[in-house]
Amino acid sequence: MESLAIYVIIGPPILLALTIHEYAHGWVADRLGDPTARMAGRLTLNPLAHLDPIGTILLFVARIGWAKPVPVNPYYFRDPRVGILYVSLAGPGANLLAALVFGIACRGLGLRSLAPVHGGALGVLEIMLVFAVYINLVLAVFNLIPVPPLDGSKILASAVGGSVARSYEEFSRYGSFVLFGIILAEMLTGARILWAVIGPFVRFFSVLFVGSPLA
Repeated sequence: MESLAIYVIIGPPILLALTIHEYAHGWVADRLGDPTARMAGRLTLNPLAHLDPIGTILLFVARIGWAKPVPVNPYYFRDPRVGILYVSLAGPGANLLAALVFGIACRGLGLRSLAPVHGGALGVLEIMLVFAVYINLVLAVFNLIPVPPLDGSKILASAVGGSVARSYEEFSRYGSFVLFGIILAEMLTGARILWAVIGPFVRFFSVLFVGSPLA
């Protein structure tokens, strides 16, 4: 029962972080002339439009996961390479900005950890607020890892361009299997492979935004 209560508390911040991430992708693409996300009903703040079943479950279980990618057609962009770069940066950037806003709120309320200051319903809201900082930082940093299909892979491919980008795109067909294999290995062995990469950045920004490490 206690574990169920925890999931109820962390659920809204997780869904909000996923929604912010995907909406930002669609909004930037739309601003750059690509109406695909809007026509697909993805330019919305409704979390149900963005949920990927496996990615969402993993976020709750393993604290690492993803949402359903927003459809993007780069042929609408004046410069497809630059357009993909901006769209790919939008998701992590929006999560980082959200973490900053929630972090400022935490500082104003004197919240420096997941331990609430007050009891009852107010304490639950405090936990949700601090966790919102944490999960937005996790999503921002995790998605910048340059392994397909994460945003970092598209950012890297757009940055390098040319034959290197084409070779990297060939690897993308296997990227999902590599990523899922690492997450599965973490769950089975308890080894924190991905956290060794993203953990230092999450701690750095949580200290910067909240005033103390959240992980």
